[in-house]
Amino acid sequence: MKKLNLKKYTEFAVKETVALLGIDSPTGYTEEAARWVLGEFEKLGYSPQLTVKGGVLVKLSDGAARCDNNADLPCCIDPACCGGLLLEAHTDTLGGMVSKVKPDGRLEVTRLGGMNANNAEAENVRVVTKFSGVYEGTCQLVNASVHVNGKYDETKREWENMEIVLDENVKDEKSVEKLGIGVGDIICFEPRTRVTRSGYIKSRFLDDKLSVGILLGYAKYLKDSGAETSRPVWAHVTVYEEVGHGGCAPVPEGLSEAISVDMGCVGDGLSCTERQVSICAKDSGGPYSYEMVKGLIEAAKKTGADYAVDIYPHYGSDVEATLSAGYDIKHGLIGAGVYASHGYERSHKEGVENTLRLLVGYTAV
Repeated sequence: MKKLNLKKYTEFAVKETVALLGIDSPTGYTEEAARWVLGEFEKLGYSPQLTVKGGVLVKLSDGAARCDNNADLPCCIDPACCGGLLLEAHTDTLGGMVSKVKPDGRLEVTRLGGMNANNAEAENVRVVTKFSGVYEGTCQLVNASVHVNGKYDETKREWENMEIVLDENVKDEKSVEKLGIGVGDIICFEPRTRVTRSGYIKSRFLDDKLSVGILLGYAKYLKDSGAETSRPVWAHVTVYEEVGHGGCAPVPEGLSEAISVDMGCVGDGLSCTERQVSICAKDSGGPYSYEMVKGLIEAAKKTGADYAVDIYPHYGSDVEATLSAGYDIKHGLIGAGVYASHGYERSHKEGVENTLRLLVGYTAV
């Protein structure tokens, strides 16, 4: 297969990622981000729909409608031969929720998803109230002044030792309540997004908004090029991945495979870099489809995608939730390499391009 020039779609994917990162969407508070994603697919000429759960489902291609067993015959409708493919990515992120207003006007936090207190310390936040707008603040260690707190260094960074300091003139519980801030309000952490001249993409929540950008880039490639896919291809942008049930539903009829397009892990013991696309063979939930892993490797080689195959020790994906919901499909996991996962993450444009290249290769006629 001729190596494609995907620079245009890489830049588009990064641009879309940056825009989406600017929309707060901790898991459970994703409506604005999901509607933005829906609108972007519409701009590309697709007909997406919002699911009842709040995700975005869109058909990207009808497929070539030719049977793999005999290219001269119409599709045999056997899912094992001609079944469609579902691509899953998620737009929900880590975040927090107000669990208590303290007597001194500070806010206690319960985390949403796997937000780590070590990575949250000293970050600017937005507190989204149910009825009274948005307020700014900072996530701090309790008694955060080094010149006052003699146990600052030895205090363990756990959520019970953290608090939100509001940027408002509040001094007690009643003054906070007057602002309309209360239990259950959403705490959004500043992403601090930057794209460097050298092509690095730095931000919180590249997991998994970078992959949503990649799916939009892939969708644009299909529209612009008119390329046929070997089978029907759908995309599902989910909204509850960070708490484990994003990919449970919906799954259109007639699918035989699903790929979670999520971050590729980068770290000790793994071979993937931020400039590559990672193909996951196994994570904490068990092995991925051996047949699909082989097929993804073949597609990477065919298209010249720079890839790595790794095993992730502490990871779960949307597509595993799809399997847990009882769907009879093969499953795979790929993604651009991302360093410092669930913290201040970093990837690279080359990783985006290699992921696009793999998607194009895997779905090509």
